[in-house]
Amino acid sequence: MNLASLLDPVSASIVVGGTLLATVLRCGTGDFGAALAGIGRLGGKRFDASEARSELAIKVQQIQREGVLRVQPIHSGDREMDEATDRMIGTRSVAGLLEIHEANKQRRLLTDTRAVRTLAQAADLAPVFGLAATLFSLTQLPADGINKHAYMGAISMAVCATLYGLLLANLVLAPLARAVERVATEEESERQKIVDWLAKQVAGAMPARTRPQFVPEKLSA
Repeated sequence: MNLASLLDPVSASIVVGGTLLATVLRCGTGDFGAALAGIGRLGGKRFDASEARSELAIKVQQIQREGVLRVQPIHSGDREMDEATDRMIGTRSVAGLLEIHEANKQRRLLTDTRAVRTLAQAADLAPVFGLAATLFSLTQLPADGINKHAYMGAISMAVCATLYGLLLANLVLAPLARAVERVATEEESERQKIVDWLAKQVAGAMPARTRPQFVPEKLSA
């Protein structure tokens, strides 16, 4: 099998370039940027629940021993987790921790959804531009008759164009969309475990709140 025959820079440029351009035009630069950021996170450092828990364990013990009033802000190295624990200590309540965690969770879910949706859209567009490149290759046939070499060259380009579209969609873009979704789901699960553990550990050390008493109205005879 001659692999060199499968290399067609013109077809590749039409398929890849057309897919990227159409994705940007259809989804917008914001969603396209979210997709690139999601792909970038695949190779970066991910949230480690065990590491975060070990970083927070010392401060949790201090809170259990001395109470939350004397504890300095907890910094685990994760910006969003630090923001949530800072609110917990600042408000002296678990509700502050849960509030910031939920706000950050919704923001992450929105960003991840945009990334996955954009990559899925690109996967749908790739075969379309494979077809477009195939049609372009057929226009390269000579108008004054079919030359054998020109005919074979156009057919080869058409086959490569269709192949590029299918490969880009099913071996690159669709797997990337699924990988971004899978990593996002795993991270949310890990973060939720830490927040649930932290809330359970420090709940008893929070200062008591005065709750309004319910006084039933007197019923007249």
